[in-house]
Amino acid sequence: MPGTHPVAAELAVPSAAPDGRDATRLRDLSATQWKSGMAAWLGWLFDGLDMHLYTIVALPFVAQLMTLPESSDEVASKASIIQASFLVGWALGGGFFGRIGDRLGRARALMLTILTYALFTGLSFFAQTWWHLLICRFLAALGIGGEWAVGAALLSETWPRKWRPWIAATLQSAVNVGVLLAMGAAWALSLIHWSDPYYTHRIVFLVGLLPALLVLWIRRAVPEPEEWHAAKQRAGHVEPRLRDLFRGPVRQTTVLTVGVCALSLSAHWAFMFWYLQHLNNLLKDAAWLPVDVTRFKAVAMVVLMLSSVAGNFVAAGVAKATGYRRAISLMCMAYFVSMFYTYYVPRGHQAIFWLLIPVGVCQGLFGLFTMYLPPLFPTLLRTTGAGFCYNIGRIVAAGATVFFGIFSHLGDHRPALLYSSFLFLPAAAVAMRLWEPPDEVRAVSKS
Repeated sequence: MPGTHPVAAELAVPSAAPDGRDATRLRDLSATQWKSGMAAWLGWLFDGLDMHLYTIVALPFVAQLMTLPESSDEVASKASIIQASFLVGWALGGGFFGRIGDRLGRARALMLTILTYALFTGLSFFAQTWWHLLICRFLAALGIGGEWAVGAALLSETWPRKWRPWIAATLQSAVNVGVLLAMGAAWALSLIHWSDPYYTHRIVFLVGLLPALLVLWIRRAVPEPEEWHAAKQRAGHVEPRLRDLFRGPVRQTTVLTVGVCALSLSAHWAFMFWYLQHLNNLLKDAAWLPVDVTRFKAVAMVVLMLSSVAGNFVAAGVAKATGYRRAISLMCMAYFVSMFYTYYVPRGHQAIFWLLIPVGVCQGLFGLFTMYLPPLFPTLLRTTGAGFCYNIGRIVAAGATVFFGIFSHLGDHRPALLYSSFLFLPAAAVAMRLWEPPDEVRAVSKS
């Protein structure tokens, strides 16, 4: 059947599901499921927090480190290179911690990822040069990239399969809430008039240490999924390897998934980095005070993130109605249209502010990947496969962030935003060659 995984019988191996795996109501869920859900949700929330602390202060902080004006092309270039290093670290972290999650367990890997991104986000406070900041952001990204794969697999293996689109929307919304917290922290700190300018932009990174507290609770309260334990017992001492992603029928899954992730994430992260810098320069040209610029950008990010939260549930509804692959394709098309319309002609900051709402709704696209990707792979390749395919796209996205910045000239970042939007078109085409999760196909055929 169209959209059916070609090796559904091989990949949808029956598992020893925990109590409540086929629950139909929240009150039917077990205590273990609630703990796993809370651990994954909070992990993703702090992901969003630590992920976007840099984008809020990117240009002014890099300018401070380089002792150059914010409008300098060299500052914009170095800021984008730092963001590119972050995306590369994100990709490598997805593969590295994905292997740890498959070998040592989801809960153990989750603790390690959170400690990694909390520690190195906090250490960004002490950066003295732009390349110090680059190293800290790269190392923090290792944990953030790993947490995506581990958290997604944890919920995929513990919560009801029929709820996956809504679980994905809820989990992705945690990232949006984390970004809102980052905005709130930046806004609150902007109200403080620091006597020493040394603290003005760097102090925000200390907020990123908060997630480390979550590890203490996860260590005590969150067990490993029964499905993972069962798969380890079936496998004995034989562990799948990374190269198994490119062998046999799994190879097709890997190639197609990498394609759609690389294309869509490149366009998305070009937007997520350059739209704030574009707003920053529009406001500077209008002679706004620095504190007012920071506040306007924070409010703009709040609008975008609230729209993204709504978009997560819009995407979930589309997936329930049409299936994952069609939903991903439709959301890619919508993201292209909204970005193209926003940036195809020069607009003022107020017009762009309101157009961020439809762009944000379209970002619900990435919530779909959360529950869609892990079940495409065998259990002991689940976090490896999902982490590799989703996060390898960030290596491409890293290059794209720098590449599209080439089209910026004298502080005008609109061309970078316009041209990057076209990547959503091939992403939509590749998505239509994907298939539905094999364990869901099996459940439907049995019913």
